Amino acid sequence: MHAHVMSESRRPGGRPLPLLLAYPLLAVAGALTHRQGLSLAALALLLGLLLWPALRRGRPGAWLLWLGLLGAMAVLAARDLAALALDAVPLALNLLLAWIFGRTLRAGWQPLVEQFIEAIEGTPRLAMPGIVRYARQLTAFWAVLLAAQALVLGVMLFCQVPGGVLARLGVAPPWPVPQAWVQAYVHVGVYLLLAAVFVLEYLYRRWHLRHLPHLGLHALLHRLALRWPQLIRGRNRAP
Repeated sequence: MHAHVMSESRRPGGRPLPLLLAYPLLAVAGALTHRQGLSLAALALLLGLLLWPALRRGRPGAWLLWLGLLGAMAVLAARDLAALALDAVPLALNLLLAWIFGRTLRAGWQPLVEQFIEAIEGTPRLAMPGIVRYARQLTAFWAVLLAAQALVLGVMLFCQVPGGVLARLGVAPPWPVPQAWVQAYVHVGVYLLLAAVFVLEYLYRRWHLRHLPHLGLHALLHRLALRWPQLIRGRNRAP
């Protein structure tokens, strides 16, 4: 069993679990200590994770793209614009995840949460009463939540004072938001909120579907971390 789990975490198509966990730790550490080097390392790691399958296969195009992005980051840092680029990362991630969840709600597609359930607990789980309907509702919930959070982040980054987009352009923000509040939410609060919602939804699910057996939270998180890279691409239902 242990060997099977390890092999899953090291498959060419998957991202290594330690690096997946290292990104938020570096991002939060950089925000709390105000060390740009840690924040840039977090962004470099994130870009590497997104390109990981192609990088691992040694594709020249992927390596050139990654190195080019690192060079662009260095230019931003030299022009004192790295902080703004780093602040935009959570916004971009929320938009990307909202799109990933939302696109699987199209006709003929399997909702993403349903894919999670199938991969984590097996196809028979989907035949249990209420599971498929709840999976679709939960997929829609996450799509809306992530899109809403991206909107909030965008407003905060535009209206941050000082250092926001509007302030840099010499425009007075309609809703000035103190920089300390923005930085705390962008680099810490956004992750705490998503973690809190995940746990609350898990507790609600156990109550709402209390007539069914459920995985423990630790086992659920472990299996989700292992299978997430294979699931985020989405797929059509079998004809």
